[in-house]
Amino acid sequence: MPAIRPITLPSGISVPALGQGTWKMGEDRRRWADEVAALRLGIDLGMTLIDTAEMYGSGGAEEVTAEAVASRRDEVFLVSKVLPSNASRAGVARACEASLKRLRTDRIDLYLLHWRGAVPLAETVDAFEKLRAEGKIGGWGVSNFDVDDMTELARLPGGANVLANQVLYNLATRGIEFDLLPRAKLTGVPLMAYSPVGQGDLTADGRLDAIAQRHEATPAQIALAFVLRHDHVIAIPKATGLDHVRDNRAAADIRLTATDIAELDRLFPPPKRKQPLDMI
Repeated sequence: MPAIRPITLPSGISVPALGQGTWKMGEDRRRWADEVAALRLGIDLGMTLIDTAEMYGSGGAEEVTAEAVASRRDEVFLVSKVLPSNASRAGVARACEASLKRLRTDRIDLYLLHWRGAVPLAETVDAFEKLRAEGKIGGWGVSNFDVDDMTELARLPGGANVLANQVLYNLATRGIEFDLLPRAKLTGVPLMAYSPVGQGDLTADGRLDAIAQRHEATPAQIALAFVLRHDHVIAIPKATGLDHVRDNRAAADIRLTATDIAELDRLFPPPKRKQPLDMI
């Protein structure tokens, strides 16, 4: 099996273009073992970027992640997020300490602002920069930021140190292709696509059947390959079943043809004008 294509962050660190998400993990102890096993298999298969957040399962997803990466911490690139309600100078420091404790680690590789709230962006950036200087985070980024937000961020002291922007992106939600995706390519700040196969709706979308058959793949794998075709997008699908993890990994090896892309554009038309940033 070939290695997953790497993407280089502005810091110079390379991460796999295909990682693992943990949204809705850690919410039910009865599913805990399956979630841990899925994440561990993903690591074995090269999906060593794991995305989580203090919000997911009220910290439960971070605890599941901690168990999955136990004894393998140095193999994994950990991403977590701070809620906007905790995005003040003092709040970021407290939230980070709590996440570090739940993750059972001394550092978070990439720490994101989950979305913009009432706290001035400059204050959050200042807090992130302090954490970075202290070695508690390797770097920081944002989530659910549109073009105007990224432009504002770039003008702030320290704002140019942003490493990534995590946004909703999949075949059914292509608004970012009009302006945010080209900006990411131009600036070298990659996007992380959450819900890259929708919320399960694209996994059984009959419109994808013909292309899936041509590649001996599933509709979900085609949807994931569509997101992964960009050289500046990291996809972070969630999987809690071992077969699902293997299917996600196999999608990284699918190379869609120009004919495939043209058909997908017909079935899921790209945006022709600016659209509000979609969020879940």
